[in-house]
Amino acid sequence: MTDNQTQQPESDNFVETALKLSGKSEEEARKTGAIDRADEQVEELFAEKYRTEGSPAHKAVWGDAFPLEQFIASESPTPPECDQVMEKCIGLIKSMHTSGTAYDEHGKMSKALLAALGEAGYWGMLVPKEYGGSGAPFSTFAKFLTRVATIDPTVAGTASVHGCIGAVDPLLAFGTNEQKQRFLPKLASGERISAFALTEPGAGSDLTALRTSATLDGDDYVVNGEKLFITNAIPGRTIAIVCLIEGKPSVLIADLPDEENDQFQVVPYGIYALQHSWNNGLKFNNFRVSAKNRLVPAKGDGLTIAYHGLNRGRVALCAGAAGTMRVMLKNILPWASYRKTYGAAIDTRELVRRRIGHMAGLIVACDALTDWCAWLLDEGYRGEMECIIAKIFGSEVQKEAAIELFMKTHGGRSFLKGHLFGDNVHDFLAPCIYEGEGEMLGMAFFKSLVKVHGTKYFEPIGKALAAKGIKVPNPLNPAHAMALMGPSMPYFKWKLSQMIGGATRASIRISNPKLAEHAQWAADFLQKSRLTVDSLMFKYKLALADRQCAMADLSERIQFGIVALVTCLYASRQEDPLIREAADVLCHHLRNRISGRRPSTGYFRSVTKLGQKIAENGISLLDGVAETEIMQKYDNAE
Repeated sequence: MTDNQTQQPESDNFVETALKLSGKSEEEARKTGAIDRADEQVEELFAEKYRTEGSPAHKAVWGDAFPLEQFIASESPTPPECDQVMEKCIGLIKSMHTSGTAYDEHGKMSKALLAALGEAGYWGMLVPKEYGGSGAPFSTFAKFLTRVATIDPTVAGTASVHGCIGAVDPLLAFGTNEQKQRFLPKLASGERISAFALTEPGAGSDLTALRTSATLDGDDYVVNGEKLFITNAIPGRTIAIVCLIEGKPSVLIADLPDEENDQFQVVPYGIYALQHSWNNGLKFNNFRVSAKNRLVPAKGDGLTIAYHGLNRGRVALCAGAAGTMRVMLKNILPWASYRKTYGAAIDTRELVRRRIGHMAGLIVACDALTDWCAWLLDEGYRGEMECIIAKIFGSEVQKEAAIELFMKTHGGRSFLKGHLFGDNVHDFLAPCIYEGEGEMLGMAFFKSLVKVHGTKYFEPIGKALAAKGIKVPNPLNPAHAMALMGPSMPYFKWKLSQMIGGATRASIRISNPKLAEHAQWAADFLQKSRLTVDSLMFKYKLALADRQCAMADLSERIQFGIVALVTCLYASRQEDPLIREAADVLCHHLRNRISGRRPSTGYFRSVTKLGQKIAENGISLLDGVAETEIMQKYDNAE
């Protein structure tokens, strides 16, 4: 659509209609509806069977048959050329850390490191071969990020920003052939490293609050506004700027100048997280960007582009968490063996063994989610619900591992300068905010889960009542009963069918009996949860949008059920028996979280026994992971 074209008025969607019927202000309904409309436009980019309604998470709850095959990632070989790039990059990162050249005088990734990684092919992993990259499948890239994160989480995170949420994905998904030819080769080589400039001082989760604008002036757009919390935001980078053009969100790809000037300034601020990468604000004052750099999706607007790339970034975050927790566990083991209390090493204590076993389970679950979600994206699924689960779970368990398991085991030494925890605590916690704050994303997951059901059964009822001017229906009132009769019949037919028959039960076939039992429980729980979700919708009706706590709680439990199922199916295919044991204790833990039960004696026995085995003999999860030196050693002699 050109700047001079006008858009037809957009009809209300389910979310906007529901909010209006519930008495919300016109502004809130319109803005929330705009976000939901952008989500719908992203849906239209995918073939019908790969959209949210056809996704495994959605079908597991609402489907007539359980989609078990959609929860099992197919094994796909890594292209040999990608293997070469990955091994070269791993060796390079290790060697530059050893030589002390990985960071510059500011403690940021050095130009030498960035350039060397570019020559090795690091920045072009996700760029197709015709544009100078490796064209790696996303599943290959995601697993690679876990390996990189065991050496340097910042380097892993920068690759995610560059390739998943920076300029690479928007160009691949929405760029013209000319735009791809012009930008992608430089992005693949690392000559230009990219960022995505979306967040503003007043616009975070509420993207309808964007204020940065661009006005067409001849062959250029003139950009004015301010961005905040932008990773990789320094002169000389390439960024995707989300701005308003004629009042509509749009995206411009811009090469930032090599130095600040009157039109472009970096806004530095103190930030504890992201200590080894640049995170700044950006100010644009009549900053000119060629009109040829505007990305124009076939459907939708700039919000469609913004939403598209987030899923890859969410999976990459989970992959990074799997690598970071490996480093934590690797460094718990020597300390727990060295540290003695009351004459015995603390790795003989149940509480420490439980921490070790539990952390192993968290790592296996993150590996499973990374493997599964990356496969879904490679298969062509949108993966919105699944990638949200990966992001929330990965970020939350990394926080748990850092505070409850790693810090508490290391005690006061955790806060020494130079200690893994003390030096990186903010980076361990910040992913809870990245790619969407966890509870907000949990609400988005729930919205995606209920939207089809609500549109089909509840929206007609709400519209019928609104047409009659009925705000609080009373079935005993004949007028109300008449208004409800017609639009309510499809819903009650569905409810009766679920109470009489329901879905066909999943048939789980896993050779490991413990994992098979967990997987069957999870599948049964997910299928039964449809009635729980429906009951919540029926109970609160149009007021559901204001019952965030109830929605968040149910959303979390359903997410845990999916994590448990995916972890069982993944672990059952792994050779290391300790990985299967780790999945078992993780599923016990999740089932307790879902049901509200207290941990059993059997669970304590399993998790501490696993922790003992890992403390004594290690686990294959930690192969190749380096451990750091114990700080402030003391005389351990009796």
